[in-house]
Amino acid sequence: AGAVRAPLGGSAEPLARCVCFGLGRFSGSPAARHQLAFLLLLLEELGVPPGRCSLFDPAFSAQETAALGQLGLRLLPDNEEGKHDIEGSATLFYMVHCGKALYNNLLWRNWSAGALSKMVIIGNSFKGIEERLLSRILERDYSYIAKVLKGTEEVALPAHPRYLDTFNDTSVHWFPVQKLKELSPEVWDFAEEPTYQDCDNLEIIRKEDRADRQSPDRSLR
Repeated sequence: AGAVRAPLGGSAEPLARCVCFGLGRFSGSPAARHQLAFLLLLLEELGVPPGRCSLFDPAFSAQETAALGQLGLRLLPDNEEGKHDIEGSATLFYMVHCGKALYNNLLWRNWSAGALSKMVIIGNSFKGIEERLLSRILERDYSYIAKVLKGTEEVALPAHPRYLDTFNDTSVHWFPVQKLKELSPEVWDFAEEPTYQDCDNLEIIRKEDRADRQSPDRSLR
C-alpha cells in the first residue's frame, strides 16, 4: 500500500473509489486469487470501502460474481472496454496484466489534465510497453499511452519471490498535474476515440465478443 500511497502524499484529495478490470477467473487461477487478495488488502489500507470498488471481467462466472458480492464489492453492469469516466472522483484503477488497449481506452476517456491528475493506475509498466513496442506501432495503435508517457510518474511494484508471476511487470502510475501542463498543447487537441483498425492482436474482449472465446483464466488481458 505504501507504493500506492506515495504518489498521493502531496494530494489534498484522497482516493474516493476503485475500479478493477481484468481480474480473471479467480476460482481456478491462483494468480487471480492472489491479485484479488492484494486488492482487498489495498482497499483496507487506503480506506476505500469495498462498496466503492467496482469490478468487471466478462469471464466471471455466476459463482464468482456472487462471491465478489459477498465480499461487499460491486460489479459494473456493462463491458466498458476500459472506457471508464472518473466523473471528477479521485480513482484507483487496478488493472494487473491487462491488455494495452484497456489502458489506452481509459486514458482516452479521461483525456484532460484535470481528470488524469486524479487517477492512479496499477498495471503493466508503461515504460515496459514503450520499450517492447516499435514507436510507430505504439503511436498508431496506443496513441494515448504514447502521448502521456512524458506526463507520467511510474514506480515498479515491489517484487516478492513468491509472487513474481502474479505481479511481474506491474507498476504504480500517476500523472502529476504540473507534468501534464508541461506537455505540448497539441497533445490535448486530438482526442478521437481509439478504433484499433490496424491492430493485429487487440488483447481485450470487445462488447460484441463472447467471453467464452477467451481462455478460462484470463479474459481482458
